[in-house]
Amino acid sequence: MRLGLIGDVHAEDRRLAVTLDAFRRERVDGILCTGDLVDGEGDINTTCALLRASNAYVIRGNHDRWIREDTMRNLPHAHRMTELAIETVTFLKSLPVTIVLDVPGGKLLLCHGVGENDMQRLVPDDHGYAIASNDALLKVLFDPTIRIMVGGHTHVPMVRRFERGPGKPPLVVVNPGTLARHDKPGFAILDTNTKKVGFYRITDNLAVESVSHAVV
Repeated sequence: MRLGLIGDVHAEDRRLAVTLDAFRRERVDGILCTGDLVDGEGDINTTCALLRASNAYVIRGNHDRWIREDTMRNLPHAHRMTELAIETVTFLKSLPVTIVLDVPGGKLLLCHGVGENDMQRLVPDDHGYAIASNDALLKVLFDPTIRIMVGGHTHVPMVRRFERGPGKPPLVVVNPGTLARHDKPGFAILDTNTKKVGFYRITDNLAVESVSHAVV
């Protein structure tokens, strides 16, 4: 199973189109998106239309929650529900907090931050107390059926492996990064058969470059 992973989108319709074209060339079996569709410099209506047409699994990010609550609308490039097409509003309102999918060997949890907490950060250099105090991560770790967690929020591409102890499968956490133009936009492809994640960068002229591969 090969899965195309999209991080926080932030209305980057042109970079999203490039990403979806790359997934078509790579013939991925499914597309997963960590949310934060709104609040950016691109076209949000086109962004949502592209995701709907791709049949992607998409969850709600904190920005998507904020626009529904009409909070944090003083952010740069913030959208408002009253400005959006009806189809976009309906799509945003339909986004779940998390999605659980069956993958070889167990389940995959698609979320925005960590688990049900869309504001929880998890970055590559979190260790010690930062991990021990991450209640949302501990909750996921206590469910051994979840083998892979795909999350976003930080805009930082990452693969991390958390051991659960003897006789229990590890948890692999993948963050594909973001499509936001000012944060090194890119995406990832997860191959559950070869247990590898490929990370790709979208250049300023909208070309795709392979950046790195990691073993999960």
